[in-house]
Amino acid sequence: MPRTALKGLVAAGITTATVLATASAATAVPADKAQVLAGWTQTSATSYNAWASAEANRGAWSAYAFNWSTDYCSSSPDNPFGFPFQKACQRHDFGYRNYKEIGAFSANKSRIDSAFYEDLKRVCNRYSGGTKTSCNSTAWTYYQAVRAFG
Repeated sequence: MPRTALKGLVAAGITTATVLATASAATAVPADKAQVLAGWTQTSATSYNAWASAEANRGAWSAYAFNWSTDYCSSSPDNPFGFPFQKACQRHDFGYRNYKEIGAFSANKSRIDSAFYEDLKRVCNRYSGGTKTSCNSTAWTYYQAVRAFG
């Protein structure tokens, strides 16, 4: 093989390796993705508020490649009897979808379901009397459904 052809092949190989390495580095998600995800899927109001803030500003978190897709409360009403459960369902979907994508769903399902129930109860705390009781009963039903059928 002529020396100039060999130099060309070596140069092409180095260029290709550099491009691939750069592309891999550019698409790599931050190493703390699992920790961020865990922080946004706890049962506390602080966790919910952190998730809601991030959800409202998804672009700032684009490097993490989170799955923000949702079908809200699936085949159940998003606002049963007028109770606004849609955001709680959205966060629940976020937890399920993202833990499935990182292969850690089974280890986190119970906590995600518990966080969902706490989110629903926080919605119900806005009410009083019989309306609150009705809301809490509906929240319990939604929680039992996700525990059983996920």
